[in-house]
Parts: sequence; C-alpha cells; structure tokens
Amino acid sequence: MDISSNFTIGSTDQVINKSKKSNSDMNMDDFLKIMAASLRMPSVASEGGSGSDNSMDYMSQMIQFSTIEQLQTLTDSLTTTMLMTQQQQAVSMIGKEVTVAQDGAVVTGTVEKTRFFNGYATLQINGKDYYMSNIQEVGMG
Repeated sequence: MDISSNFTIGSTDQVINKSKKSNSDMNMDDFLKIMAASLRMPSVASEGGSGSDNSMDYMSQMIQFSTIEQLQTLTDSLTTTMLMTQQQQAVSMIGKEVTVAQDGAVVTGTVEKTRFFNGYATLQINGKDYYMSNIQEVGMG
C-alpha cells in the first residue's frame, strides 16, 4: 500500500475532490449571467412574448441550483469531519491489540503506528498497513 509521505493528521486536502470544471458544469455566476441576458432579450426568453412565466422558471431553477451547491458544501464538510474523526480514532489505537481481516487472512497484533493514505487512516501491525475498516476486534494491548 502506497502511503503519502507528506500527509499530516487533520489534512484532508488530498481527499476532497478538486477536479477541473468541465464545460457542462455551471456555477451560480454562470447561471445568473444567462438569466440576466435572457431577461434583457424577451424574444429569447419566451416564445409567446410574455417573459413572466420564464422569470418564474428561472427563479425556480436558481433556487434548485443554490440548494445543490449548498448540499455539495455540506457533503464536503461531512467528509472532512468523518476523516478527522477516523484519524483521531486511529491515533488512539497505537499500542492496542487489534484483529484485522484482509484478503481472507486474519491478523492479530499490536498497533505499532498510524499512517494516512489519501486522508484515510491505516494501522501498522507487524510491519504491514491495514485500513481501519478491516478491524474486527480491539483489545487493551
């Protein structure tokens, strides 16, 4: 398992998706520019000549768009919180006896150290790294 050497506890920069925006992605500023342009040109805004129905449609879409952005922000915050909690749990397991299962093998040993791989905590037992999700049992050690 490759472990990043520059990863520090509490850092989630490697995990949070910072992918490039594709041409099909739109942010709130893009949406507002399109809405403003269509309101300035009523012939484009509506086929029937009345822009009021389209204005309501745009407002509804803007509310939906804002809700999606807020949900994405909330998701990112929850991911960060979950990773930091997992990291704290992993550090507290140093020196404890654990049983882990990986690739059909069950290993019991004392946690020697904690490492982090793309933000996810790993435990080193008998010189080998295991993800926290592989833990089956924790003892006093």
